[in-house]
Amino acid sequence: MMSTPKTLAEWLAHAERLHPENIALGLERVREVASRMGLAFACPVFTVAGTNGKGSTCAMLEAVLMHAGYRVGVYTSPHLVDFEERCRVRGQPCDAQTLAAACAAVEQARGGVALTYFEFTTLAILHVLAGAGLDAVVLEAGLGGRLDAVNIIDADCAIITSVDIDHAEFLGATREEIGREKAGILRAGRPAIVSDPVPPQSVIERATAIGADLWLSGRDFNVSGDKQQWAWAGRGRRYSGLAYPALRGANQLVNAAGALAALEALRSRLPVTAQAVRGGMAHVTLPGRFQIVPGKPALVLDVAHNPHAVATLAANLDAMGFYPTTRAVFGAMRDKDLPGILARIDPIIDHWYFTDLPTPRALPAAQLQALWQAQTRRKNVPAECFASPAQALNAAALATEATDRIVVFGSFFTVGGVLRHGVPHLEPGQPVPPPRATPN
Repeated sequence: MMSTPKTLAEWLAHAERLHPENIALGLERVREVASRMGLAFACPVFTVAGTNGKGSTCAMLEAVLMHAGYRVGVYTSPHLVDFEERCRVRGQPCDAQTLAAACAAVEQARGGVALTYFEFTTLAILHVLAGAGLDAVVLEAGLGGRLDAVNIIDADCAIITSVDIDHAEFLGATREEIGREKAGILRAGRPAIVSDPVPPQSVIERATAIGADLWLSGRDFNVSGDKQQWAWAGRGRRYSGLAYPALRGANQLVNAAGALAALEALRSRLPVTAQAVRGGMAHVTLPGRFQIVPGKPALVLDVAHNPHAVATLAANLDAMGFYPTTRAVFGAMRDKDLPGILARIDPIIDHWYFTDLPTPRALPAAQLQALWQAQTRRKNVPAECFASPAQALNAAALATEATDRIVVFGSFFTVGGVLRHGVPHLEPGQPVPPPRATPN
């Protein structure tokens, strides 16, 4: 008989053994255990679903609400380096001891119910957030929406970001099918914010059918701007002269517009000032979302892992200006649309560094390289394979000149692999330096 786990690492290992499947859609099991635990929130809850832009939208909501003085909790997934990143309380990752205690509470309540790793850990984090004395909670749906574990909580405001094709084996092969799954987070009579400028009709139909308060981009809220500033207008309120969000990339304005619409929709319960909006948007941070690490060479980190997100990454890279050589560190899951991903970014990559990733879901680097070679039209572009993202980045750094750039993308595992010992600051032609010492 196994001993009871004590540390967070032991609990996470335990959670991985509870269910034969990594993903088992359905809310019956998780809802039953949540009921036994008495899970409930006394504060407003925002739930965010979508294919891309969820993490950024959650971070923007958190930043603005915290600048307004509210105590905010956030659940996002997956993490880049440490599991504790998934649960933020008042702007800080939850400590491992608190999460371990929450895992013990889930274990006590579940009895013989077989929960997946995601379900078990979601319940633990919801338990932490429900007991943290918060003014607002932001929950990110991990997969889809309708059958995602966070959907056991009735959102006071639901947000659907961009919708595109990903996880097709679970969610469907078309935007309409996937949109229908995302729309499962909507609730009757409550705000339903759709930040996708061209949403699937299935989302609109679901909102209409259940009587949700539908906010559509271009109809109920919109943005405008020039190179220096932007403005947002919604139902009866306008913010003008805003500095662009601290998160980089043209797509972030779409996410910011949805976040502001959500805050406006719950204004009666969580009023925010224009100053809080300005401060929150100016200081929002989120590692791995078109994160540019300053230096020579430039380093760009992006968790983009489907064709839609990679197309946005390519556009953002193009907007950075001219770099003589762009080197790519790339590792990805085998279940992604890899030909579609490669096709969208291949024209701007001058040297590939394919990498293995520490998960059975990943396609080995050698197979990634073979897939790329079979479809690229750039026959003189070199490519190499490496055992880890850190090794791949080190090789790229050694070959890079000051005027070049390196982009690391394809998966949370890829970006997390180069962030494990902190944000690397590169020097031309030099290996990746050891992490900088932190003061005691």
